[in-house]
Amino acid sequence: MEKNVAAGVTRMTEAGLYDRSSPGSKKVARILVVEDDFDIQQILGVYLKHAGFDVQSASDGNEAIRIIPEFCPDLIVLDLMMQPVDGWAVLEWLHAGLHSSPSPSSPIPVLVLTALNHLKEQVHGFEKGAIEYMTKPTQPRVIVERIRTILALSVEQRAMLQRKRVDEQRETLERVSAPQPDEFVY
Repeated sequence: MEKNVAAGVTRMTEAGLYDRSSPGSKKVARILVVEDDFDIQQILGVYLKHAGFDVQSASDGNEAIRIIPEFCPDLIVLDLMMQPVDGWAVLEWLHAGLHSSPSPSSPIPVLVLTALNHLKEQVHGFEKGAIEYMTKPTQPRVIVERIRTILALSVEQRAMLQRKRVDEQRETLERVSAPQPDEFVY
């Protein structure tokens, strides 16, 4: 039992959920919500704050790119369809390493929350560095739980999960795109 507790505390410490500077003190995880729909942005903000997170919001990709170096989020919830700069551009910017992450070896985890539900878009999102891809509408409490799960993972576990998601989505895409034995190919 003590081993399990110690392992859990170690995972939470690695995920930045506890402040390492003083024993037993909590560090509030910072979440950046990048969403152009004001209602969704507000609802997510309320749920995340109620769950104990420090939350900041951005309404488009430009604002997100400006906020990320200042706010240093522990996780980003990112919509893809925004104007003038969309979420794909933010993913590209993060993937290129143009931000000032606390540690270059530990990229900021991104949970994509979008209405885009095609497999090709999901594969592309994972290839660009998203660790999770959720489609709207989704219950806010489910998003909060997914965020907690992601933050509890170590950097290595996040990288493995992201690679696994890419592979799974590619395999699914190949399966559904392959001609079936009873189909005619012209």
